[in-house]
Amino acid sequence: MLEETERRRQESRALEGENLASDDVLSAHLSTQGIESRYRFDIDIISRHLKSQIVGQDAAVESVINMLRIVRADIADPRKPLYSGLLLGPTGVGKTELVRTLARALHGDADALCRIDMNTLSQEHYAAAITGAPPGYVGSKEGKTILDQDKIEGSHGKPGIVLFDELEKASPEVVLALLNIFDNGILTVASGERTYSFRNAIIFMTSNLGAEKLRAEAEAATGLWRRWNPLSEKVRRDRLEAIAQKALLGKFPPEFVNRIDHVEVFNWIEPEVVHQLVGLELEKLNRRLLKHHCYVELSEPVVQWIVDKGFDRQFGARSLRRAVRRYLEVPLAKFLVDDFPGNASTGSRGLFAILRGGGVTFEPIDPV
Repeated sequence: MLEETERRRQESRALEGENLASDDVLSAHLSTQGIESRYRFDIDIISRHLKSQIVGQDAAVESVINMLRIVRADIADPRKPLYSGLLLGPTGVGKTELVRTLARALHGDADALCRIDMNTLSQEHYAAAITGAPPGYVGSKEGKTILDQDKIEGSHGKPGIVLFDELEKASPEVVLALLNIFDNGILTVASGERTYSFRNAIIFMTSNLGAEKLRAEAEAATGLWRRWNPLSEKVRRDRLEAIAQKALLGKFPPEFVNRIDHVEVFNWIEPEVVHQLVGLELEKLNRRLLKHHCYVELSEPVVQWIVDKGFDRQFGARSLRRAVRRYLEVPLAKFLVDDFPGNASTGSRGLFAILRGGGVTFEPIDPV
């Protein structure tokens, strides 16, 4: 039992650098100004977090901020969820990360959300995982589902966050089980033994529907003809939204699509923002290195080398993250295990990453 307790403590500590906010957002939200309502959070604080962590998706970030203004003012329909939005776009462009960043900025923890991976609900009978087992079946009296009521309801003064990830991979029966949630904010399990309320929740869904057609549109926008005759931002967004709407109606019934408050189409990752993504990955790595009392700085050749090795528009930020793991974290781990002189008792030791001999090596940064 002692070993198990210690293992869980170490796992929790390892997650802190990745999930917890770097500053005390919970205290900062208490000092909000403006109209008095049942919700107390500072939109400017959340806006700064989103804009610093989500790059290349300005329209999506702005749409979430506008939604939060409605929630903060408490003028949403009280009989429905506070908001239901679908984040549509190719893989690796930041759809799930946007929701996790919002949870971190609002609740101080990126895991403070009820996340349902819809790819695990791909078969017809899995609808019971959402609605509970029907009468006469095992578990019907308990009314158990995979939903987390505490995370759905949120905390005092802050709404809950629900994420249905990879919506298109769920079976049609599972998708239809969400209709009542969007319509009246209430889900009663099949046995009638329990009711879940989503009226204090912000609901997000993500999907890769229409990704190939969206990619073709993005590539056409960067072609020679479009560079000579560029489309206005409004026309470009209208074309993307038309592609998204057609893809949605080809997969989901109209009554489901009609209950979604907003559909946001994400951009493909462009070369202009890749250096910023490397910087964000470095920030995450340095938070994980805090327990070893050290940090890493990258030389410009190392940054460019990682970009050249890792940028792939088709796979987005995930391919860049794999490059960081392979070309930076692997040699760093070898250095820490073989050459690092132990944890410092005071202060943090800086390591400067340089490109040498076709790979990354590290040199100590002399203290000032």
